[in-house]
Amino acid sequence: KGGINFSGHTELLAKLSKSTKVLMMLTSNDLRVALATTHVPVSRVTEKITYKHIKDCLNILHSNLQSKWLISRPHLKVLGLNPHAGEGGFIGHEDKEIIMPVIKDLNRKGLNITGPVSADTAFITKNLEGVDAILAMYHDQGLPAFKTKNFGNAVNITLGLPFIRTSVDHGTAYDMAGKTEVDETSLLEATELADKISQK
Repeated sequence: KGGINFSGHTELLAKLSKSTKVLMMLTSNDLRVALATTHVPVSRVTEKITYKHIKDCLNILHSNLQSKWLISRPHLKVLGLNPHAGEGGFIGHEDKEIIMPVIKDLNRKGLNITGPVSADTAFITKNLEGVDAILAMYHDQGLPAFKTKNFGNAVNITLGLPFIRTSVDHGTAYDMAGKTEVDETSLLEATELADKISQK
């Protein structure tokens, strides 16, 4: 609608800054959810779930939690791509053959990663205890549960850019333009987070 041939601001800023790999993450209070894929059709998600891509996403997430949130050894939880995280290979092969090997290799290097776990119970309160961030495999896997709890006061941050970029936790909302019921809370939260991170 804006006349720019990109699927979102995240992808546009990555292109303009010549960033090789960026990661979209939404954060609110102590819950952080990053997305391995963003604005792509569900039919194309599996082709993007490669060993290198998941490894890059987890490394970016780990390093940014250390540098921007000052968490010395972040605990990351990875959602499985398939129902029940693939049931050991019975429901798809990606969790067992791609995601699991990445997690094992990075844990051997000292990272603290759990998964792949079934997405259907990952956001239960007790399952979030001690978790610093979740990596979801696709947009509508990670964000419905996150936004149910935090919509309106969360922040979208792009990790991997050479500058700090925060944004609201919703889309451009063309349908809200010129109306009085707009809630600016997420914009204020985004500004505050950018200021806070810039001082670290």
